Amino acid sequence: MVVLNKIYTRTGDDGTTALGDGERRPKHDARVAAYGTVDEANAAIGVALLELPATETQVAGMLSRIQNDMFDLGADLCTPDRGKPLGYEPLRVTDGQVVRLEREIDELNRELTPLRSFVLPGGCRAAAALHVARTVTRRAERLIVELAGNPGEPVSAAALRYVNRLSDFLFVASR
Repeated sequence: MVVLNKIYTRTGDDGTTALGDGERRPKHDARVAAYGTVDEANAAIGVALLELPATETQVAGMLSRIQNDMFDLGADLCTPDRGKPLGYEPLRVTDGQVVRLEREIDELNRELTPLRSFVLPGGCRAAAALHVARTVTRRAERLIVELAGNPGEPVSAAALRYVNRLSDFLFVASR
């Protein structure tokens, strides 16, 4: 269990922040931008959850699980796997989370009619909020892919697959 008694530490006043392994990085660093945008996507999913009708319990349950996965994704990105022992087991996105997300996409998609054209974002408040979450997730994905392309900046294949599937899930859920 995480206990946060003191919210401010003053350690970031110099424009740096600590990764999960203790390494200090500038707050504009590519890794920090990637997991910060994952956090932003998670917040957008939270807003979408608030906009869902009370009868939409299936999608609400899926989104709640996804929000927990997003903490795993942020932690995964915050603690690069450099193959060195850390003294603790960091949270990582797993292939199982990707598979579950794919099953949920298929489950939701089975109920929908095939698309014959592009879909304009909107329709109702919940759909519009899901589209916003989707676009923020796509931005997070672009930043994660960019990070993964930098030498010495490892990103797990499962994390890349998860964030790619997540935007697909949010699109299907918006329909």
